[in-house]
This record gives sequence, C-alpha cells and structure tokens, in this order.
Amino acid sequence: MTPASPHIQLRDWGLLVLLSVLWGGSFLFVGIAVKDLSPLVIVMARVAIAAAALLPLHLILIGPLPRDRETWQSIIGLSLLNNLIPFTLLVTGQTVIASGLASVINATTPLFGVVILAATGRETLVLRKTAGILMGVAGVAILKGGVWPDAGSQTIGILFCLGAAMSYGLGSLWTKLTYKGTAPLSMATGQLLCSSLVMVVLAFGFDDPGQLLRASLASWLALLGLALLATSLAYLIFFRVVARAGPANVLLVTMMIPVSAIAMGAAVLHEKLEPSEIVGTFVILLALLLIDGRVLRLLGPRKDAA
Repeated sequence: MTPASPHIQLRDWGLLVLLSVLWGGSFLFVGIAVKDLSPLVIVMARVAIAAAALLPLHLILIGPLPRDRETWQSIIGLSLLNNLIPFTLLVTGQTVIASGLASVINATTPLFGVVILAATGRETLVLRKTAGILMGVAGVAILKGGVWPDAGSQTIGILFCLGAAMSYGLGSLWTKLTYKGTAPLSMATGQLLCSSLVMVVLAFGFDDPGQLLRASLASWLALLGLALLATSLAYLIFFRVVARAGPANVLLVTMMIPVSAIAMGAAVLHEKLEPSEIVGTFVILLALLLIDGRVLRLLGPRKDAA
C-alpha cells in the first residue's frame, strides 16, 4: 500500500495561515516601497537584509555554510530561479498593476510547475492536471480582459508576473534535479547570500541605490517587513511546515496567498479588483484545486477499510 501524505495537524494549519499572510504581505510591502524606490533597489535591499538576518542564525544553529561544489551549484541555480528573476519581475510588474492582482498571477506557479515537470518527463500529465492547466490559462485571460495581445501597461505587468511564476516553476525542477538533502536553512541562507552579491552589482551598476537615503519612513518599514517577515521568517516557517507536514501539503499555501494579499491591498492601499479580475481569480483558484486533486478525493466515494 502506498504511504499516505503526512496528516496536517491543527498547529500546521496555523503555520500555513501565518505563512500565507507573510507571503501575501510581501505584495503589500512592495506596493508601498515602489512609490519611492526602483525594482532593482527594492530587490537588493530585500535579499541583503534577509541574508544579514539568516546568516548569524545559520552560524549559531548549524555552523559554517557548506563547502562542496555540488551543494553550491544547487544553491546558485535556486538563487537565480527562486530569488533574482522572480523577485525582480514581480516588483517590476507591481509598478503597473495592483498588489492583489500580482498575487493572483503569482499563484499560477503550480500550473507552470506541472507543465515543466511533464515536459521534462519528471511527472505524468494526467487528464485532471491537463484540465487544470487549461482552466488556469482561461483564468489569466479573464483577468486581463479585452483583447490579447496589446502593449498596455496592465498586459506588461501581467506578463512580468507570469514570468516570475514560470521562474518559480523552473526552480521546482532545479530542486528535483540538484537537491541532495542539504539543510534547508543552509539552502535559504546560501541563496540569499548569492542573490545579495548579484543584486549589489546590478543595483550599483545600473541603478541608483542612493534612493534608499531619500526614501520615506513608510518605504523603509516596508523594506524591513519585506526582508525580515516576508523573506527570512517566511523561509523558516516554510521549512518547518515541510518537515512536519511534507512538501505536498505545504503547497496549499499557494492557494491561500491571494486571499491575504487582496485583503491587505484593499485595506491599506485601497486597491479594488475589477469584476473580470474577481472572476479570473476564482477560475485560477479552481484550477489550482483541480491540479492539487485533494478536494476531488475528499468529495469522491469513500472506501472503508476492511
């Protein structure tokens, strides 16, 4: 008999809700920071502050960082696919679209993950997942409204956020190919350190980090929240839930993030979703539920144990 996935305890559900609020809050924090700061500077500050917070914790709890080449190859790839590309694309997208809408588009990450894993032969693309992918594509089209393609700012913002979701999907593949059981805290700390080095070069070479000196208090508080809460603390909670409930169960948080992001965007930034965006959001969430399959199994006929 195939082993069942770890059961999600009540405490783990609490951690999942907290994680969804932290990651949903990242869209709010970016929405505040982009009023004063450019995308490259925001991402540089995010990863640098988060790395500065996690490195001492790593040294205390684990000790020195790994030194073998295979581990660092995995870390560098994840730094690119899970930090540098998606963080930059999401922040850039949020310069032209609302934080709640960006969070909904980011929730399409599992759709890209399924397609990428199927295309590379790592997973079988069953009918249920195929239907979920098609429904997700329809949801994005509904979100956009109007005619595709066009060069409007909303279209550009959506495409940036879709690029970020695809990068996260590629990151899932890279993890399956290269992850060798290194301590999760080491992976997170290493990713953020690599990202910090690259973003410092990019920000100083192609932007003006002096913006940080002129930024408002609100932008600085948003940066600290983005780095310490939505990155450092969120990583720790994420890995805790993975250890307790398994990687399959922790993916449920993907479907919860838009709820908190939309609520915070409406409450703090006074953002409003258009009717087409509300419908598109529900279609995408239904697509994610279909791909996950858990709800269908719960609603299906129960087989009593002999």
